[in-house]
Amino acid sequence: MYRCSAMTKLIKWFVTVVLTIVVFNVNAADSDIVLGPGDVLRISVFEQPDLSLEVRVSESGTITYPLIGEVRVGGETPAAAERKIASMLESGGFLKNPHVNIIVAQLQSQQVSVLGQVNRPGRYPLDSAKSLADVLALAGGVAPDGGDLISLVRKIEGKSVREIIDFAEMMRDGDLNKNILLTAGDIIYVDRAPRFYIYGEVQRPGQYRLEYHMTVLQALAVGGGLSLRGTEKGIKVKRLDDEGGVKIIKVKHDDFIQPNDVVYVQESVF
Repeated sequence: MYRCSAMTKLIKWFVTVVLTIVVFNVNAADSDIVLGPGDVLRISVFEQPDLSLEVRVSESGTITYPLIGEVRVGGETPAAAERKIASMLESGGFLKNPHVNIIVAQLQSQQVSVLGQVNRPGRYPLDSAKSLADVLALAGGVAPDGGDLISLVRKIEGKSVREIIDFAEMMRDGDLNKNILLTAGDIIYVDRAPRFYIYGEVQRPGQYRLEYHMTVLQALAVGGGLSLRGTEKGIKVKRLDDEGGVKIIKVKHDDFIQPNDVVYVQESVF
């Protein structure tokens, strides 16, 4: 009878833990996350309600737990932290074969930042292995004004290193080698898409987004085409040179437009 009652309690406790895990979507038994400062843990011990508490990991990577005092959990997985607490409770003579469960209620230490031209900029938790595309999807994707190039800033051996990833090219080519896995502290920045300008004898002069491999003819189409007084023979482009000066070049229809080009359509002399 006693064994049956104990088994029933164990089953109920296990079901409660499983349901809690489903709610928080973090399973300490098979999670690959690593605990760190700021993480909020919910710790329980089977049939020991006085040992249930919610605690935040300190900046030094430790928590204070009843009976055993300070426990270093920073750098440990939730499962490893469970085993450490259980071992300390048993070796201290407080409990025999304790069943410890840890739920990560808030994952603050393992986060990445997504900034710039995305629909939902902010910080996102790495509660599992996530790639660049995964985190961009969490941030709502690239905004309409966002460009193709993405800057990834991360710490490598204590130094900040920036990598430029052409996300549109990666998707066009299907090159998933560039869809790298992110690590805690990474910063993703989506820059504004490059622009060009068109004015003179066109229907809709103004500033427009520069698309991938846009030609002069396509730029004319974006500007609404030639006005009644415009001529295709009089198209010139003002372009910045390497020294920061401006050069004026005559272009053909299939020439590519470059960022910040100013396309000028002259008036026909006839």
